Amino acid sequence: MKKELFKKIYNEIKKSKTIYLVRHIGPDPDAVASQIALRDSIRITFPSKNVFAIGANAARFKYLGTLDKPNSFDFENDLIITLDIPDSNRIDGVDVKKFKNVIKIDHHPFVEKFAKIEYIDDKNTSACQIVLEMILNTKLKCNKNIAENLFMGIVSDSNRFLFDYTSYSTFDLVSLIIKKYKLNIQDLYKKMYMKPLSEVRLLGYIQSNIKVTKNGFAYIEIENDIINSFHADAASASNMINDLNNIHEILVWLFITKDEKKDLYKVNIRSRGPIINEIAAKYNGGGHKYASGVRTKDRNILNNLIKELDEVCRFYKINK
Repeated sequence: MKKELFKKIYNEIKKSKTIYLVRHIGPDPDAVASQIALRDSIRITFPSKNVFAIGANAARFKYLGTLDKPNSFDFENDLIITLDIPDSNRIDGVDVKKFKNVIKIDHHPFVEKFAKIEYIDDKNTSACQIVLEMILNTKLKCNKNIAENLFMGIVSDSNRFLFDYTSYSTFDLVSLIIKKYKLNIQDLYKKMYMKPLSEVRLLGYIQSNIKVTKNGFAYIEIENDIINSFHADAASASNMINDLNNIHEILVWLFITKDEKKDLYKVNIRSRGPIINEIAAKYNGGGHKYASGVRTKDRNILNNLIKELDEVCRFYKINK
């Protein structure tokens, strides 16, 4: 079944003249790396095609490569490939409902069918691992730069292979590209995890000021004034969510930041046991069982989300 779907996707790519790779709003390394890696793979496999990776600028992840500016769209003939996106309202850059030819490649639990071909593997570490598997099972080509991006996407979304959906096949695939393309792991980790002192100090503030309930739920709203005082940015603060993964007293933790331009609260949630994506979905969010998010303009939703996640922690401790 997997190989058949990969073949269908490859054939759609082969017959399309213009292809756009898109990912979700508020991207993470897996989203950006998967779209750029697949773009570059298609480009070296089919040099005559027009292939673009588009979306809002992701300056924080510039080490993964640069994005493209879209041309005018041909809704009948252009192919859209979405990566790391379970539902159409989170797609950055295009309205897929306008396009006739859409392919979805995703590793989140199913939310919405919006593509002609949908490859969903919610037991997979990342969109990057799926792209790597597709390259290895089709005639798509790879090179060292593509392999590096896929490696970094897998490492990032598996939190350095700590999450429970990391499998033996993940290690098989990663070891294969490390050996074949002679990847320098130390250099790649530096690109991903080296931080300026301003971010380290901001993390210290977060760790010192996060509130922890008796049920093991932790939460903090990181005001923009605080972020600015450390000469950091909201994206940096949001991406620190995984740094609280190994605190014994915490089961679920939540960061709130605000996008002032859009007047929008961005909520990142992580868990070491209780399932959280079902709760996030109630508030028009979603994600994985243990890594989810919500975006809202309504402070009442933030308050309700905090109360509900605290209750989930209480219930989990009672029934553990």
